[in-house]
Amino acid sequence: MARRSALRDWSEYLPLRAFASVVQAFSPQQNLHTAGLVGSFYYRFSKRRSAEARRNIQKSFPHWSTDQVERIAQESMEHMFRVFMVDALVAHRLINQDNWPKYIDLSGTRHLIDQLIQPKPCLLVTGHQGNWEMIGHALSMLRFPISAIARPLDNKLLNDWMLRVREAEGLQIITKEGATKQLEKMQDHGRHIGFIGDQNAGNQGIFVPYFGRLASTHKSMALLALRFNATIMVSAAHRINQTMQYELINSDVIKPEDWADVDDPIFYITARIAHSIENLIRLAPNQYFWLHRRWKSRPRFEREGRPMPNALRNKIESLPWLDSEAIERIVANSSPPKERGIE
Repeated sequence: MARRSALRDWSEYLPLRAFASVVQAFSPQQNLHTAGLVGSFYYRFSKRRSAEARRNIQKSFPHWSTDQVERIAQESMEHMFRVFMVDALVAHRLINQDNWPKYIDLSGTRHLIDQLIQPKPCLLVTGHQGNWEMIGHALSMLRFPISAIARPLDNKLLNDWMLRVREAEGLQIITKEGATKQLEKMQDHGRHIGFIGDQNAGNQGIFVPYFGRLASTHKSMALLALRFNATIMVSAAHRINQTMQYELINSDVIKPEDWADVDDPIFYITARIAHSIENLIRLAPNQYFWLHRRWKSRPRFEREGRPMPNALRNKIESLPWLDSEAIERIVANSSPPKERGIE
């Protein structure tokens, strides 16, 4: 990575700190309303990004009408701006040890809490859904030992500031660089590890079903679960009625005995995580980051215009949550263009 100049770092840092100060002068509800308007404006005038969001939604929900796709695309853009313009700057200061029950509903997390109070550490996985940072913030306020994996910001000034904000209530942030040894120590000390599980892993990732298409996914979560025989909890924090209130939802509990007898546990675990995140998104599709380039990377057989290998199809067919129609859709979406009727 090219070395950044101090002038560039300060020119980015100071305006953002000034903006954060301005945000603090208004009520959260006013800020959320303003951010939603900015998101709506961005959706209408950023034609390329809007089209990208609509394309991802249409492919994920092929039976939706054009109007429904349009509505969800715009609402997701408005939600994205609320997360970045308001939540990221306000939530950690607004929601604290004294008042968190006013803002966070934990009624949907019984299985998650039951697992966290066990002496054995687990893996916490979420996606770019709702407010993905609120899970770590909320659980840290309850004094559960949580560490989250994150990529450091290029701007060191911004990175250090955001670290102070994120870690104010006890959440520990681990940068991806050199994280393996740190994770081993944390597992030994009973800390729970948090991941964003819907990142595009590039051409070398594991391609698993995700909304009817194959999506490249990191295998690190599965490898850690196998190494430490750890339970995986897939959860999300959904915004309630465009306010600063959130509902924490647990989608799935993936236990070691679930993959004990499968032929390829890494594929099974990774695919089940993707499936669980998909289920969370279906609960509130307007709170997903549809601009996220989740399907950018394609498996080698697709890049070379070949049919899906039988070995991969067999693995997909072995996933118990997929019916024959879902399997055929995945295969069809991975077929060479001519087989799909595309010249």
